[in-house]
Amino acid sequence: MNPYVSRVLEEVKARYAHEREFLQAAQEMLPSLSSVFDQHPEYEQASLLERFIEPERVIIFRVPWVDDQGRPRVNRAYRVQFSSAIGPYKGGIRFHPSVNLGILKFLALEQTLKNSLTGLPIGGGKGGSDFDPKGKSDGEVMRFCQSLINELYRHIGASIDVPAGDIGVGAREVGYMYGQYKRLTGLYDGTYTGKGLSFGGSSGRTQATGYGLLYLVDAMLRQNGLDIAGMRVIVSGSGNVAIHAAEKAMQMGALVIAMSDSDGSIYDSEGVQLEVIRQIKLQERGRISDYPRRAGRGEYREGAAGIWQHRCDLALPCATQNELDLDSAMALVKGGVKAVAEGANMPATLEATAFFQSQGVLFASGKAANAGGVAVSALEMSQNAMRLNWTFEEVDRQLKDVMERIFEKVSRTAARYARPGDYVTGANIAGFLKVAEAMMAQGVV
Repeated sequence: MNPYVSRVLEEVKARYAHEREFLQAAQEMLPSLSSVFDQHPEYEQASLLERFIEPERVIIFRVPWVDDQGRPRVNRAYRVQFSSAIGPYKGGIRFHPSVNLGILKFLALEQTLKNSLTGLPIGGGKGGSDFDPKGKSDGEVMRFCQSLINELYRHIGASIDVPAGDIGVGAREVGYMYGQYKRLTGLYDGTYTGKGLSFGGSSGRTQATGYGLLYLVDAMLRQNGLDIAGMRVIVSGSGNVAIHAAEKAMQMGALVIAMSDSDGSIYDSEGVQLEVIRQIKLQERGRISDYPRRAGRGEYREGAAGIWQHRCDLALPCATQNELDLDSAMALVKGGVKAVAEGANMPATLEATAFFQSQGVLFASGKAANAGGVAVSALEMSQNAMRLNWTFEEVDRQLKDVMERIFEKVSRTAARYARPGDYVTGANIAGFLKVAEAMMAQGVV
């Protein structure tokens, strides 16, 4: 490892020992940049890495709200504005009990490189709260979202910081937050993405992350002489990303045999009936355990990790971070997996990723593979700025172009730095270089 990179990484470990997910992201990313710093000693002279690895700004605040019984409740919320070197901060807001600063810093760091890879002028950020929307009424969710924006509106804007949805934050939550932002500021602009089509949203945004994942996977498979048609596919998760990834995989001729939620997984050897999953998870907000009864076939297994025990050709982890560990990776390799692509943010552990690569399994990291959502969010920002509304077909065409360009950039960069086929290193370096060049040009800021 480059001595400068090693020193900075040790400093990060010492300073943020309590932020497990952020450390994991740093340990995955920084060593892969060694060859960059070998070639650019001026980066060390400018203390570039120390400045890059620290967020530009972190906002932490309380969110008081009143539940349906009239009882005041309080949650904690954050916004991590990580890097604005190449554009306004851009990244989702997550509502989940597990949310803490370390997780959001990891997500914001990943988002910075991911956004850079799209080639679009957007920086990196992430936000969230430990609020759990599960089981809450629409009124409670609305009051929470409005209270959150009562503070956050001071720190966001179309040319400053543009939030979007994430886990626990869908069209309902974005609508409530944007409505309150508009009420407080009097501005009708592109400050939020993922908005409804009736008030500035973009066609194709709902499908973007899942569809984009498959566009990149298809490009990766084709470069390596493989065809997705006829492949048996496992898609973890059953939310928006997973459902649209499964949908696009089926459109490409693959057979999706398993999906999951946080309670467990279902297996259907004949192919998952996606409309049943969509109704249970998106329309009814129910549990996937109901699938066998509703579909009239398939089997349910408690424990989400069990999904990786089935034989497959392609695995698409689309649920949450660290869902795919070394044991699961070993089970997938034993089951004949040919390729793995991350539809979520860092769903594979460092050990699992290294094992896949050591076994010759094609592996696409989330920085590249799940960039479709933010790519279409940037297209939504463009439409808002121009007061235009593009068709689904136009947005989908641009999404496919962006994802294919990302893969080509990642593949080319990996080869350039003597790591052909290492799409993890290729994504890290390609994403970092654009940010680094902008930081150097802008001076010490």
